Amino acid sequence: MPVFTIETTYRLPVYRQRSYEAETFEAACALAIADEGWDDEKSDVETAGDTYITGVWDGRNAAYSGTALPIPSQFGEQVQRKADHFEVLLGLLKVFAHTPDTGPHDDLFWRRRLEGAIAEAEAILAGAPDPEGSGGAS
Repeated sequence: MPVFTIETTYRLPVYRQRSYEAETFEAACALAIADEGWDDEKSDVETAGDTYITGVWDGRNAAYSGTALPIPSQFGEQVQRKADHFEVLLGLLKVFAHTPDTGPHDDLFWRRRLEGAIAEAEAILAGAPDPEGSGGAS
C-alpha cells in the first residue's frame, strides 16, 4: 500500500495589546503595524484556523526530500483559495464593466468563463474540489 508524508498547518492568531500616542487614530494604527516588538505576545488558541495541507510527498518520512505531489485545491487554506479566485472574478467584472452596451462580442465564450468562475466560487465555499474546466482556476 502506498505511503505518503503529509504536512498540515493551521494558523494560530498571536496578538499583543499596546497603547500608542499619536495625533490621530490612523497614525496610531500605523505605529502599531510598524512596531516590530513582540516580547509581550499572546497566542489565541481558542480561535485557531482550520487545518489545511501545506505539503505532500511520496514515501515515508519524505518531507522536503521525496517527490512533492500537487495538493488538490480543496485541501488548501480556504482563505487563500478565496483570495486566489478573487483575481479571476475581478477580471471578469472588468471585462463586463468596460464592454459596449451591445455586450461582449463572443457571448458563448464569456458565458462559459462566467459559469466556470461561478462554479469554482461555489466549490470554494463548499470546500469541494475545483470543477473540471472551471475556466477560472488559479
